Amino acid sequence: MSTTPALFISAPSSGSGKTSVTAAIARSHARRGERVRVFKTGPDFLDPSILERASGHPVYQLDLFMGGFTHCQALLASAAREADLILVEGVMGLFDGDPSSADLAATFGLPVVCVIDASSMAQTFAALATGLAGFRRDLRHLGVIANRVGSAAHARMVGEGLPDELPLIAALPREPRLTLPERHLGLVQAIEQPGLDALLDAWADAWDAALRPGLTLRPHPIEDVAEEAPRPLLAGRRIAIARDAAFGFIYPANIDLLRAMGAELAFFSPLRHEPLPDCDALWLPGGYPELYADKLGAHPTLAAALAAHVAAGKPLLAECGGMLALLDELVDVAGDRHRMAGLLPGRAHVRHRLAALGLQAIDWPEGPLRGHTYHYSTLETPLTAIATATNPNGGKAAEALYQQGPLRATYVHHYFPSNPEAVAAFFLGTDGHA
Repeated sequence: MSTTPALFISAPSSGSGKTSVTAAIARSHARRGERVRVFKTGPDFLDPSILERASGHPVYQLDLFMGGFTHCQALLASAAREADLILVEGVMGLFDGDPSSADLAATFGLPVVCVIDASSMAQTFAALATGLAGFRRDLRHLGVIANRVGSAAHARMVGEGLPDELPLIAALPREPRLTLPERHLGLVQAIEQPGLDALLDAWADAWDAALRPGLTLRPHPIEDVAEEAPRPLLAGRRIAIARDAAFGFIYPANIDLLRAMGAELAFFSPLRHEPLPDCDALWLPGGYPELYADKLGAHPTLAAALAAHVAAGKPLLAECGGMLALLDELVDVAGDRHRMAGLLPGRAHVRHRLAALGLQAIDWPEGPLRGHTYHYSTLETPLTAIATATNPNGGKAAEALYQQGPLRATYVHHYFPSNPEAVAAFFLGTDGHA
């Protein structure tokens, strides 16, 4: 059993400031020389990129649907063995979704702090805070954080009525200069923000100034477990992975798994017009090809190299943005048309409104996998799906899986640890042998 101070940071809703507060706490402790490990609840690529920069360490997902209890427990245990502080940022509101942030916090007994946007309330703040704290008896709340307060007097008002057992931990002032830029999928990626470190330091300064005396993070017991090591099914295989601002939606756990199964990974940047590395298989993850379509289209060798890769019968997995990059055409939100790689028949249109969002379970020919979908584009293709995903919460999102020779494409962002053997079988090729 390991014991490490831990904190689960949630909120009544999205947009309350969970990410900025979590990042502020992480940077505050990290710059004191402490080892901070941060997790993000549920599927997300954008918030973790900010939290990774704040903490100086990769941010992993804790998701009871995608990864399961044992996987999440092993990730927490690994962090506890080396960290001075563990932070977990929740998703949406504390009780939203199935499984919810509350389910995850209760499962592992993590103490909860809620961030509440106080900008449009005064004494009602206490009613909301005590309601959140009392809604489920299996959660332990350490206190509450008021975000976007207008003045010291406002901070006093929001603290009125809070019981002793639910103290106001901090009252952070409203400061428009300390906000992160956003776009259609959420926060702008860390890699695209040259001034991010200065902003994170400013957040940490604001947190240190706002923190009130009395917050005690006691060592939290975490069972010292480890997952069974995967078999080296990909030993001797070289997998190329696109990774840059256009293809940045990559779970660290996916990379860890591929390496643990023996694969050699070769990263390259299509945006920098780097050539496709010599490889046995290729992964084009999601990202923002619609923002860089002209630059991708100007790559002098990529389209031909991708075509040759597929013609040689080598596996290629294209997820969401990676799939869009392989189409005949991509129409951006302004209506401008961009020629893409032309390996998949069809075109995609980027819309102003969200097209799909939700957890996904999908049956590959090699076995079932789990993941999620989140995109603003719609796809037109003559291809027939070989499988269709389901949403565990009964939502409308149900993504198709397309196969054309060794090329497999879908809007689903897969979580590889949900079925390592299926992932390995695909990257080995259709005959299942290296």
